[in-house]
Amino acid sequence: RCEASFKLGVDFVDWGHAGNRYFHAFGDYGAEVEAIQPYALWRRLRELGDPTPLVAYNVPAQIARAHRFLPPNPDPRSPLHDYSYAFHFDASLYAGLLKELVLKRGVTRIDAKIAHVRLKPDDGFIAGVTLDDDREIDADFFIDCSGFRGLLIEEALKTGYTDWSHWLPVDGAWAVPTAKSGDTTPYTRSTAREAGWQWRIPLQHRTGNGHVFSSRFTTAEAARDTLVDQLDGAMLKDPMLIRFQTGHRNKFWHKNCIAVGLASGFIEPLESTSINFIQTEIARFLDLFPLQGPNPALEDEFNRLTLQEYVRVRDFIILHYRLNQRPEPLWRHTAEMAIPDELAHKIAVFQARGRVVMHEGDAFSAASWTAIFDGQGVVSEAYDPLADRLPEADLLSLMQQRRDGIARVVGQLPSLDDFIARHCASPAYLKSQVTA
Repeated sequence: RCEASFKLGVDFVDWGHAGNRYFHAFGDYGAEVEAIQPYALWRRLRELGDPTPLVAYNVPAQIARAHRFLPPNPDPRSPLHDYSYAFHFDASLYAGLLKELVLKRGVTRIDAKIAHVRLKPDDGFIAGVTLDDDREIDADFFIDCSGFRGLLIEEALKTGYTDWSHWLPVDGAWAVPTAKSGDTTPYTRSTAREAGWQWRIPLQHRTGNGHVFSSRFTTAEAARDTLVDQLDGAMLKDPMLIRFQTGHRNKFWHKNCIAVGLASGFIEPLESTSINFIQTEIARFLDLFPLQGPNPALEDEFNRLTLQEYVRVRDFIILHYRLNQRPEPLWRHTAEMAIPDELAHKIAVFQARGRVVMHEGDAFSAASWTAIFDGQGVVSEAYDPLADRLPEADLLSLMQQRRDGIARVVGQLPSLDDFIARHCASPAYLKSQVTA
C-alpha cells in the first residue's frame, strides 16, 4: 500500500572528508565478553596491530552493504537476533492509509480550513475554532498538526519558538522523486555536499531524493543545480523547495493544546526523526492524559520529557557536523563552532576511554553514537582495561570467529529485491522488475 522497503541504517558518503564512507547501522558490534564492551574488544585488537575496521563486526551493516535482507531472528542464539530495522515508504501514501484506518474506526473528518481560533476570556484556553464555511467546533482539548505555522500553539496561544540554527545552520531542502534505478538498497544514503548534504531513499516504485542546504553558504538555485546534477534516475516531477528553521516551541503542551509534528519543532531530516517524534509525543500524551481536567503538573512533565528528547536528538545530529574535516565554509563553521556543554562532555569522554555517556531520554543507542564517532575517525585514546584480561590468542580467535560467522550468515541471505518480490511486492514493483 505504501510502496515500502526496508532500512538497516544510513550510508554516509564524504562526511568525514572527501572519499570517506561509513555506515550507521541499527545494531551493535557484537556481544559483551565477561562484561567487556565490544568497542573495547575491538580497540585492544587495534592496539595489537589488527587493521580490521569496527564495522566488520556489525551484522546489519554487513547485510546492508551486501544489499541483502532478512528480519531479525527472535532466537537469542541466532547471529541475526540483535539488530533492528526501519521502513522507507511513500509519506503521502502512508498518510492516506492512516486516514483510511481512522475513518473506519469512527473518526469524523471535516474538510475545511480554520479561519479563527476562539479563546476563553477568563483563562486563555482554546474554546473552539471557526471554519472557513462559518461552522464552529468546540472541544475540551486540541491537537495542533498545522505544520511549521503552528496555527493553535503559536498563532493563538503564542508559546514562542527556540531557534537552534546557530548549531544546525541548514534551513532549506529541495526534494524530487526519480525513476527507480539499480538494486533496492536497504539503507538511506546521505552524501555530503559543499553547503549541505543529499539524501537518496529507495522505495519499491521510485527513489526519493533531496538536497538539504544552508542559505548562509549557498543559494537556493545553486543547491537545486547540485541536486539535479547528482541524480541517478529521471526526474518524475520538478524539484520542490522546502524552507524550515531548526528548533522547537517553547511549550509543546500549553493550556488545552499539544503541538505534534512540525507544529512542535524540527531538527532537520538527517536521521529521519520527525515521524518518531510524532509517535513518542502521542505515547507520552496518553501516559499523562489529564483525566480530571487541566493539570499543570502533567503539562510540565510532558514539556520536560519532550524537550529532553529534542535536546538529545539535536546533539546527535550536531555530532555528525562537528566531527567533519571537510574544507568548505559550512563544514569549517560546524567543526569549529561552540557546541552544547553536554555534547562536548560526551565527545571528550569517548575520546578518552571509548565510553558513550548515556542520559535519560536518549533516542539513539550507544552503538549509534559509536558508529558516528568511529565513522568520522575518532579512536579513543584508551580503552577499558578489562579487555587486557583476555589472553591475546583468545581475543584474536574470538574476533576471527565473529567475522567468519557474519560473512557466512550474510552470504546465505536473500537480496533485498528477492525478499520484497517474495513477501511484499507492490504492483508497481513487479512491473518495474518485468520491465528491467
